[in-house]
Amino acid sequence: MIHRIKEVLPQSNLTLIIKFLEGITKSYSLATLVNSLNRFKELAEDIELFYKVKLTEDGTRIFWSSYQEIDCNELYNNGLTIKTPFDNLMSFSDATSLWGLNESTLRRAIIYGKLNRGTDVYKFGKQWIVTRDAMIREYGPNYGENKEKKYFIQEYY
Repeated sequence: MIHRIKEVLPQSNLTLIIKFLEGITKSYSLATLVNSLNRFKELAEDIELFYKVKLTEDGTRIFWSSYQEIDCNELYNNGLTIKTPFDNLMSFSDATSLWGLNESTLRRAIIYGKLNRGTDVYKFGKQWIVTRDAMIREYGPNYGENKEKKYFIQEYY
């Protein structure tokens, strides 16, 4: 399964806060990478560079340069889960992207009572949000599970 990243926020002590599309937030420390892979040492030496972390358009990797990148599964699998008030929540657009659905499918699910207002879904102004649990209950355990790819941090010589 590919855990796509929605946002990456650099913190002090070479730590990143990563928000994933599925409504999970992780904290990831670069300390191990800095100590074990030469290409990441520059980030510890140049803190301004560390704070310039970027996210790929498809949300599958973060990077600083073409040789300093980390994929989403590394961040997800080795990051520490952080509890936030927004855990388990995602926008309709994020949910439909992950599950490969159309937003109208979710709106119809509300009309037909498959997704319950107030517990499964809620509307803030024009923005609908849905719980991850409701998406799993109605549409299966996961979005892209059959499209699983193995990612790793490559060693460059």
